[in-house]
Amino acid sequence: MANRMHNKLPFLKTSGTKIVDETGKTVVLRGVALGGWLMMEGYILGGRNLPEKVFRQEFEKTLGKEALEEFTKSFRRSFINEYDFNLIKEWGANCVRLPFNYRLIEYEDRPFSLNEEGLRVLDNAVKWCQDHGLYCILDMHAAPGAQNPDWHSDCVGKPELFTSDANKERYARLWHFLASHYKDVSAVAGYDILNEPVIDIHKEKELKELYLRVTKEIRDIDTRHIIFLEGNIFGQRLDFIGKPEDENTAFSVHAYPITDYVFNFEKDLTYPGRVYNIPWSRKSLDLISLPYRMLADKVNVPLFVGEVGINWRGGHYGELKWTKDLLDVFERYGISWTYWTYKSVATAIHPDGIFRYVKSPEWVNHKGPLTGLETFSSAWPKHKSRMAASWKTENFKRNDQLYALLKKYFEKN
Repeated sequence: MANRMHNKLPFLKTSGTKIVDETGKTVVLRGVALGGWLMMEGYILGGRNLPEKVFRQEFEKTLGKEALEEFTKSFRRSFINEYDFNLIKEWGANCVRLPFNYRLIEYEDRPFSLNEEGLRVLDNAVKWCQDHGLYCILDMHAAPGAQNPDWHSDCVGKPELFTSDANKERYARLWHFLASHYKDVSAVAGYDILNEPVIDIHKEKELKELYLRVTKEIRDIDTRHIIFLEGNIFGQRLDFIGKPEDENTAFSVHAYPITDYVFNFEKDLTYPGRVYNIPWSRKSLDLISLPYRMLADKVNVPLFVGEVGINWRGGHYGELKWTKDLLDVFERYGISWTYWTYKSVATAIHPDGIFRYVKSPEWVNHKGPLTGLETFSSAWPKHKSRMAASWKTENFKRNDQLYALLKKYFEKN
């Protein structure tokens, strides 16, 4: 692998509805999200969508704490490493989104206690971005107490970020720490401070107040990095935020329009075609994207799509056309984006990876009844070296159709 060092990237900032560098040059971020790495997700690893916390508890209960630590280090070294950052840069992308669980940085049972091993992992990722000329967006995918009811916020039971003053305090102080730690690193494009929050729409004022609080925590120590604010209801509702008080702020949404089709929840749907008894086409995607662009214009902030992706069914159901039409809409409106996701075990539902693992060894076990990460604890003692090798990108199969399409957009960078 080439060991290339790039000149220091210029800091990015917002300027009206655009992202610009220190020279004033407009920068459209086009890249990929590294889902499933620093925040494990069941479907990405071929299994049920268990909260990461539950998986780790069950693994430790079966094999013990030392085995869990050994597994964790092996997985993090293998699933993503410097090879991947170098490859992403070679594709022409200029950005990666780094989803992480707050537990990577802080021990769950020890508030305000630094997890130095986890921080080193995140530091390595940022350094690899810096070394290979990529910007990164730090995305807190799971916050203390959880910000939505789903597995991808590591939620067990009910989300308790918004209902607990202690969790809010931990969350705010974590971002203060991260801003202090990365304030001088220009490869960090900015901070995606809360992934896909979900709060009752009648209580959105509370989410706005939390955003203001965290923004102040960051700005007390770091005035240079962009703060990305996601909409309520899994990144969809932005209006409640209004015009941000902070001038170096961008809005972030997630784009999975026609969810039953995109995630393959309802089988044999095609695009263009009728879903929900509505005809869908490029024009439809443009129409549902336009209000977001209009809002961004109204409050004078850039727009970033942190996630866009589709479940791949061989390309026989219009998946490539859907992706192209949506990315063309982003290009039309000057919207930055990162594709979800870089790699995954091939799956029948949910958006999967540009790289897909298509084999079915004992620790994938598509035949069931237990699959993916639920098999890890039973397979680990016997197959740890084979498992670690299988997680490397070299053993995944690239989706060449999707790759060729995305590369055309990356080359615009």
